[in-house]
Amino acid sequence: MFGLFKSDPAKKLLKQYKAKLEKAMHAQRNGDIRSYSFLTEEAEALKEQLDALNASSTPQ
Repeated sequence: MFGLFKSDPAKKLLKQYKAKLEKAMHAQRNGDIRSYSFLTEEAEALKEQLDALNASSTPQ
């Protein structure tokens, strides 16, 4: 019953991942390739965490 109010860590990571990708896209469009590469790297790290979380929560 109280599980309804618990936040889903996968949703939070997915939201952060999408936000990083959007920031990276804007940096690339503005010509700031260095920031684009840093933001993309951070987004990929979040994606790895998200994949690991999904793999551990999926029953086999």
